[in-house]
Amino acid sequence: MIHIYSGSGKGKTTAAAGLAVRAAGAGLKVMFYQFLKNGSSSEIKILESIEGITVRPCRCCNKFTKKMTVSEKEKVKAEHNKMLKEIQDTIECADADMIVADELIGAYNNDMLNKEYALKIIKKAYDKNIEFVMTGREPPDIFCEFADYHSEIKALKHPYKNGIAARLGIEY
Repeated sequence: MIHIYSGSGKGKTTAAAGLAVRAAGAGLKVMFYQFLKNGSSSEIKILESIEGITVRPCRCCNKFTKKMTVSEKEKVKAEHNKMLKEIQDTIECADADMIVADELIGAYNNDMLNKEYALKIIKKAYDKNIEFVMTGREPPDIFCEFADYHSEIKALKHPYKNGIAARLGIEY
C-alpha cells in the first residue's frame, strides 16, 4: 500500500517515523530512506537503534536545495538516484516489509532525482503490495493516484512565524 504524508505543517517525518516504529514493533522489517536530509535530525539516532529498522540518509545533502551550487545539486541528485536503485533492489528482493521515502516528494518536485525512475519504483511498490511511505509538500497528482492513504498535515500556527527558530528535538 502507498502512504503519503504531505502538507505545509510540521509532522510529516514524525508521522512516518512513528509508523516505522509501529511496524518494527510488530516484527516488520523497515528501510527508512531520507532524501534531501543528511541524517543529522534527532529521530535518526533512535531509529538506528531499533531492531528491524535500517536508516539510509543522503549524507552529502548539507543545505536546502535553493542554497546549493550546481555541482552540489548534481552530487545530491546522483546520491538520490543511488538510493532509488537501492529501493528498487529492496522491492525486487522483498528485503523489507515497509519502505519509508522521507522527502521523496521534495526531491521529486525539485528535480533532485530521476523522476521517471522514481515513478517506476512507486508503481513497482504498489504492484508488489509493499508498504511504501512518502513525505513532502505538494505531492504530484500521479503520486496521489497510487496512494491508498494520503494524510495532509496543515499548519494552522507555527512558532517560526513569531521569529522562533527550529529547535533541536522538536523541529529537527
